[in-house]
Amino acid sequence: MASAHIVITTNPITKAYCCYSCRFPSILSFLPRTSLRPFSSSHSKNKLRKLLAMDTSGVVSAKELPLGLDASIEEEYASQSKLLQQFATISSVDKAWLFKSDDGNSSCAMFSVSQPNLLSNKKRTYILSSQVFKESNHSVNFQWAPFPIEMTGVSTIVPSPSGLKMLVVRNQEKGSPTQLEIWGASHLQKEIHVPNSVHGPVYTDGWFEGISWNSDETLIAYVAEEPSPSKPGFDKSGYKKGASSEKDYGSWKGQGDWEEDWGETYVGKRQPALFVLNIVSEEVHGIKGISKSLSVGQVVWSPTTNRVHQYLVFVGWSSNCGPLQSGRKLGIKYCYNRPCALYAARAPIFESDADALQTKDEVAKDLDPVVNLTQGISSAYFPRFSPDGRHLVFLSSKNAVDSGAHCATDSLHRMEWPTNGASHQSTRIVDVVPVVMFAEDGSFPGLYCSSILSKPWLSDGCTMIVPSYWRSTQVILSINVLSGKVSRISTTNSSSSWNVLALDGDHILAVSSSPIDPPQLKYGCPIEEVNASAGWGWIDISSPTSRYPEKVLSLLASLKFSVLKIPVSDASEENLTKGAKSPYEAIFVSSNTQKTGTCNPLIVVLHGGPHSVSLTSFSKSLAFLSSLGYSLLIVNYRGSLGFGEEALQSLPGKVGSQDVKDVLAAIDCAIEMGIADPSKIAVLGGSHGGFLTTHLIGQAPHRFVAAAARNPVCNLALMVGTTDIPDWCYVEAYGGEGKTYYTEAPSIEQLDIFHSKSPISHISKVKTPTLFLLGAQDLRVPVSNGLQYARALKEKGVEVKVIVFPDDVHGIDRPQSDFESFLNIGVWFKKYLL
Repeated sequence: MASAHIVITTNPITKAYCCYSCRFPSILSFLPRTSLRPFSSSHSKNKLRKLLAMDTSGVVSAKELPLGLDASIEEEYASQSKLLQQFATISSVDKAWLFKSDDGNSSCAMFSVSQPNLLSNKKRTYILSSQVFKESNHSVNFQWAPFPIEMTGVSTIVPSPSGLKMLVVRNQEKGSPTQLEIWGASHLQKEIHVPNSVHGPVYTDGWFEGISWNSDETLIAYVAEEPSPSKPGFDKSGYKKGASSEKDYGSWKGQGDWEEDWGETYVGKRQPALFVLNIVSEEVHGIKGISKSLSVGQVVWSPTTNRVHQYLVFVGWSSNCGPLQSGRKLGIKYCYNRPCALYAARAPIFESDADALQTKDEVAKDLDPVVNLTQGISSAYFPRFSPDGRHLVFLSSKNAVDSGAHCATDSLHRMEWPTNGASHQSTRIVDVVPVVMFAEDGSFPGLYCSSILSKPWLSDGCTMIVPSYWRSTQVILSINVLSGKVSRISTTNSSSSWNVLALDGDHILAVSSSPIDPPQLKYGCPIEEVNASAGWGWIDISSPTSRYPEKVLSLLASLKFSVLKIPVSDASEENLTKGAKSPYEAIFVSSNTQKTGTCNPLIVVLHGGPHSVSLTSFSKSLAFLSSLGYSLLIVNYRGSLGFGEEALQSLPGKVGSQDVKDVLAAIDCAIEMGIADPSKIAVLGGSHGGFLTTHLIGQAPHRFVAAAARNPVCNLALMVGTTDIPDWCYVEAYGGEGKTYYTEAPSIEQLDIFHSKSPISHISKVKTPTLFLLGAQDLRVPVSNGLQYARALKEKGVEVKVIVFPDDVHGIDRPQSDFESFLNIGVWFKKYLL
């Protein structure tokens, strides 16, 4: 199912940016200090019994005791909840910034860290600062501030390039103005309230999100929701002419025309538009000339040649993104198969500039139209200018767009940027890193980048540092955008996963983790080896964020993991590509104290997508399950990211068969190796992983003693008419040709194909007790999919438990929901496996 790149196995350390508290003492001082204590274990029996009260049809009143639970099961909830608390309260570094200090001998760092707050059911965000000193012996010293500072009511923060100013965005609720604040070194400099008549909330979600300072730090470009069109008014006499207010006594506002939004996680988000704030005048102007058919995002300022001729480069997605170009906005979150292009537009001229340089009429006549810079390619995003301003570099998912798969192997491209600052569309696009179709074992499998730093450049001005998937691991790559040379610079002597957080000149701030090792900050330094080839040395950095609970560290110390190579069971088939015949992988996590000849119960873990990947990174939820005494087999079946394009494209058209065979083959491999007991196997998956979970208990009903499915795809024939991505159903069921079959009115024959590819077609054979965890607000796999399947199982007398989270979307990732979800998974599997 089209979903986040990592659906079940998530890396809690994502991306980072840096700065230091001495630069922004005032922004820290105005935020209330808070004690970030873990959720107290003394609350577990009383609080969590109320929190977890439920029946098989959903969540019930918190005042009731759990229904249908005997004393032993209730005690199991209380016991496991104490352990889960230890994992749930682990914090995650979300962003960080690094800047050179005034003396030039050290750097300033500021980290944005989040921690789940179970009682408030929100994430608590706080700022942690440090001074970074490079020692003469090539070591590095981080001096941390004594306490973190909580950020209350802040949507995002973005420092200026110099680190001397800070933008703070506060998206207000219930139609209140958006608040933009400019902070300096000692105080709040500006506070601008932008009414809804100018724009709605600023996008801060990481997809459309784009906030960029210009070079002289007087203008900020950003993406916000375009003002909503006016709606009709009514009163006791009927239709009311003219403007009306919802607060008017005896009148009300009508609904107006229904408008498409961008689907899952974007309810009500229909038109991301581009705006520029002038810090000096406090004016906010929208960018003119952008077609209403475009939704914009990821804006950056181009290199400037003079004060007036400043250009903005941004990504534009057409609302006509469906295969039929019908004007429907298909769901876009996690869907890289939506066509997009890079555009350039001249920044608006504000009153002060116009008065000083030329009249507004003269400027208007001289304005260039909005220019499509990448007409020759179907996908272009993450624009980044080289430090010298001579090249514009960007990623492309053209293979995803062309094939219809929601995610595929990336390519990297560059184009020259005119030195006179004028934008044009005739510049030739150069392939820097092409799509890798097939990779020999151990060789570079291609680019798979879910993010790129805003400043990804080393000091040579042509080397980018990016994170990328490399089979079942995430690695850090250096890419020379002139020569196209790609090098893996994170260590190759371990199976841990790495992510780049920020650059400190020619040094790299990174994080490393594994299924049994919580995230550890790393500091990378270039070194010259004996053979004179460039290499990297990595130093462990002790930080407050890595002070994990002793109970967690003790349990993780008893575990081990490895990456298994799984041979393809049908490799002899002639019609398979070379990539589709190559081994895939599974991550195996087990106890390192297990006695010879005995095997702990096994949980098979399946990621969503299907074009996603489970990484050898730390997952709090999976570490919790490992700590309960289970082994984990986390399968990256063919079609996963990180294994080359041929392997990925082998799955569309074969879902429910090839992926099922791959999972069963991985299980057989584990059994043959003597690391799994065939009588003690459970299966867990979400989204497409839930599709596989329910397929497996239908196609191999005697192999699994228990199952758990989070928002599973159970019936494609039902889903195609209710999901925000109906094209996914066609492509995964038919393969690439599914794009030509796509329609909002599927035929009987198409519905029959969808049914035959679905788990519900095998429901008569299911015997496995199954737990369903469903988000009632899920637009990707609507709750009706899981409920229909669960009800059908109940009709057959199969033991079923259903928990519906009324306010959750596809990810079921709100703190209480995530906690309750995995607690129930732990208790459910304990009932049948231990």
